[in-house]
Amino acid sequence: MSFTIRRASDGDLPALGRLGASLMRLHFGFDPQRFLAPGDDPEQGYAWFLGTQLGEPDVVVLVAERDGHVLGYVYAGMEPVSWKELRGPAGFIHDVVIDDQARRTGVASELIEAASLWLKERGAPRVVLWTAEKNVPAQQLFAARGFRRTMIEMTREL
Repeated sequence: MSFTIRRASDGDLPALGRLGASLMRLHFGFDPQRFLAPGDDPEQGYAWFLGTQLGEPDVVVLVAERDGHVLGYVYAGMEPVSWKELRGPAGFIHDVVIDDQARRTGVASELIEAASLWLKERGAPRVVLWTAEKNVPAQQLFAARGFRRTMIEMTREL
């Protein structure tokens, strides 16, 4: 499958909102006590949120596009030293979301690599990401791209 990776623009926000909403629904389905409820219009909410990130200097939102259609996106940024996470400065991949029709075609891998290169060019010594415990396909993708397990999040309701 041929596609182009480029920076997201305001014109991509409807597609980004649709993809981000699918990510919200997936995670909420994994654990509705841990993850945000999608609500009535997560597409609008996620489009708004990612729109606030497009102009941030330490953030990148990249899309994979074919024939004017957004196949997926990656949202990543630079993070400073975090004493609370016992982590030095790092790049952080927050989202990788691929349209259902484009899964298992290399789009996610290419987006991860493009975001990683962007982070490396800005001095990130490593890339960190989180994945839901029940999202085994994502974990397999990340492991295949060279990521290793370093932390386990645990949640207890009060």
